[in-house]
Amino acid sequence: MDFDMLGLAPRLVSNLQELGIIDPTPIQTKAIPYAMNGRDVLGLAQTGTGKTAAFGLPLLHALWQIGEKPAARSVRGLILAPTRELAKQISENLKAFAGNGHLRIGLVVGGMAIGPQVKRLERGTDILVATPGRLIDLLDRRAVRLDETRFLVLDEADQMLDLGFIHALRKIAKLLPEERQTMLFSATMPKQMAELASTYLTDPVRVEVSPPGKAADKVAQSVHFVEKDGKTALLIDLMRKHNEDRALVFVRTKHGADRLSRHLEREGFATSAVHGNRSQGQRERALEAFREGRIKVLVATDVAARGLDIPDVKHVYNYDLPNVPDNYVHRIGRTARAGADGWAVAFCAPDEAAYLRDIQKVMKLEIPVAGGTPWEGNAPAPGRKSGKSGGGPKFGKPGGGAQKPGGFRKRRPQRSRSGRQAA
Repeated sequence: MDFDMLGLAPRLVSNLQELGIIDPTPIQTKAIPYAMNGRDVLGLAQTGTGKTAAFGLPLLHALWQIGEKPAARSVRGLILAPTRELAKQISENLKAFAGNGHLRIGLVVGGMAIGPQVKRLERGTDILVATPGRLIDLLDRRAVRLDETRFLVLDEADQMLDLGFIHALRKIAKLLPEERQTMLFSATMPKQMAELASTYLTDPVRVEVSPPGKAADKVAQSVHFVEKDGKTALLIDLMRKHNEDRALVFVRTKHGADRLSRHLEREGFATSAVHGNRSQGQRERALEAFREGRIKVLVATDVAARGLDIPDVKHVYNYDLPNVPDNYVHRIGRTARAGADGWAVAFCAPDEAAYLRDIQKVMKLEIPVAGGTPWEGNAPAPGRKSGKSGGGPKFGKPGGGAQKPGGFRKRRPQRSRSGRQAA
């Protein structure tokens, strides 16, 4: 099976070939034919499997058939994404797929001046990639209208729910024509996602290429049991063993990301931090430096965990375990992409024992122990003060006990009080 056999326009297939994209991934093979037939699609696939092309290629194909320019301030195809970084990545991918075609592909996200975005929307847009909060701002200003929107895509829809965008989605949906094609893509299928699908999709075909909760097959996972004040020393010890490899370190808070990044810099690591308090320009510069290898360590909150395609990340460290199991899998999905091997190392302090149990329960596996002694079964629940644990961790050789690849997933970031862009 190749893209030509899927019925895509020849020039679209040619553009893909020039990009070195020859064979469709499983989610693309299953979703594209239904999408091209006008069906609503509910796509479930783990991160890094090519969901953007699965909805983007049939959307480009359909819009190319129209052959006329969109009306002023109108949008023909709307793609909603939960974070600025993911929206920007989708926009760039679509432009690459489209090549030098006539389609107008726009991007509107928070953290950037709204004036230029208003100006670009005046001519009309074939495909608009947006974060919900900024789109609401533009709708309130009457800078854009959705009454001619025939295609709607919700990407990483489960994270949009977790970021509190449900009210924004409802407001946006009321402005869309009832006659439209809707595609919803997600890596997990929590109960609220099923409700969202039943509300916005009509007789959808469900396309699934991996069970919800499953992580990339080539991620070698391990966990170290360590006191909270011993995490930084352990992280440095482990990372010194692979100084030349890219490493992504996840922490729970913005302040913690900055503090850890500064500490790692003092220890000689080329590093930067990415989180919601950084401006869009700062976030983009940090990600670009990480992609290009000018920095080797990126410290991030969950803003970087979803959908971003950062090549050659060999190591993911869960410095702080996420308090929602889904987030763990989306974090470790930043490594072992495109069939490569990767390593995911988790640090578990006494007050994170319940988080670890929840992660393993959802993933239906026990993460191999690489260091320390597992905490007692009566470890305090997160948010409670911990007493003395049974002797604490006893470290063997850090990083020892290399595990064979294998693993699973689940997630959820911080909720925005306003229901708008929180990342």
